[in-house]
Amino acid sequence: MSLFTQEKVKYVGTKGLKAGDGFHYYNPDEMINGKKMSEWLKFSVAYWHTMDQRLVDPFGDGTAQRPWDNITDPMEQALAKVDYLFEFLDKMNVEYFAFHDRDLAPEGDTLRETNENLDKVIDKIVEKMQETGKKVLWNTSSLFTNPRFVAGGATAPFADILAYSAAQIKHSLEIAKRVNSENYVFWGGREGYESLLNTDMKREQEHIAKFFKMAKDYANEIGYTGQFLLEPKPKEPTSHQYDTDAATTIAFLKEYGLEDIFKLNLEGNHAYLAGHTYEHEVRVARDAGLLGSLDANMGDKLIGWDIDEFPNDIYEATLVMYEMLKDGGLKTGGLNFDAKPRRQSFTMDDLFLAHTAGMDTYAAGLKVASRLIEDKVLDDVITDRYSSFDSGIGADFESGKVTFKELEDYIIDIPQEKLIESTKSGHLEQLKATLNNYIFSTLGK
Repeated sequence: MSLFTQEKVKYVGTKGLKAGDGFHYYNPDEMINGKKMSEWLKFSVAYWHTMDQRLVDPFGDGTAQRPWDNITDPMEQALAKVDYLFEFLDKMNVEYFAFHDRDLAPEGDTLRETNENLDKVIDKIVEKMQETGKKVLWNTSSLFTNPRFVAGGATAPFADILAYSAAQIKHSLEIAKRVNSENYVFWGGREGYESLLNTDMKREQEHIAKFFKMAKDYANEIGYTGQFLLEPKPKEPTSHQYDTDAATTIAFLKEYGLEDIFKLNLEGNHAYLAGHTYEHEVRVARDAGLLGSLDANMGDKLIGWDIDEFPNDIYEATLVMYEMLKDGGLKTGGLNFDAKPRRQSFTMDDLFLAHTAGMDTYAAGLKVASRLIEDKVLDDVITDRYSSFDSGIGADFESGKVTFKELEDYIIDIPQEKLIESTKSGHLEQLKATLNNYIFSTLGK
């Protein structure tokens, strides 16, 4: 028996301009660079938004209308949501989902009681996974919602809270093994500080580094082999998060010898809050060999908080997909919709429409990025721009064959006019127009 009135979303092609009748660009079987589109775009539904989000904002209560709202018993509702989730995955043609432990079941008075509640829901999830073939892209643990985490979890200045955090992660890793989660994410929602006046920053960072190593040791002990991911975020709720952006997070990993354990899970909205573009964060991770997975969302550059909007920017999606393709894909990672409809889009129809729009946005971006790579549009420009380092003094510099003194001897008598002649225009306006043309021509076919 169907739980939703909505029909299964299907690929309808690009005929017609109005969205809502199906996928216009996401054709899972279409071949892109030798692989099916569905293999490049491992879309995932975020349980905390799709099943739990009430569409609150800092100034108003939730507006969401959901078919499970009339179930008043917390455990009955938790179990019912599992059925709704799997039908939603089927109707959206999405293979993966992701969850925090506390998304799934109500907490008890003790961690033991909480684990018992959670295990009942996991039992049902495992059954549904076996029935449907759906998979877990990643799971994680919420060490930020409950008041006990007022000053963080693994970085809390209170030993009992750190111990609780470790025990919670332990059980979460056991769940990861049970559901065969392809990745395990650490998102430090409160792993940072409000003020240095009462913070031993070095001690807190040493604590969380030790905590991560203990987590990996336990994963090895129980035979869980999923990829560990660390998710950067610059601020909110704390004024300073320790994993503020990709570069800071990579520096932390290398400082504490964790770079062989972790890759990065990157989010578009978090990039904005850090003062970066999404493609910048992905490039930083790719250059470091640490690109793991992507949270497919965006923010509003006029709003200063994490609004988790469904992606709709083709320009951004193209550049992010360009980086992904250049990296050969996301390996164990995927594109998780850590996103929610807008507060005025409160019906169940809106939830289907938002996911459809987000999937189409990244499918379109993938198609454009593939053509850019095939035609070497950016490769040729970059190769030419840095060509002076392929021979002569530039090649000697890159290979370490020259000193400052030898560079001085080479350049000291060259007239300024000759130096200016050695530079080249970046033709940035032309490049941006070319990118626009590729978007228009690719999606207009």
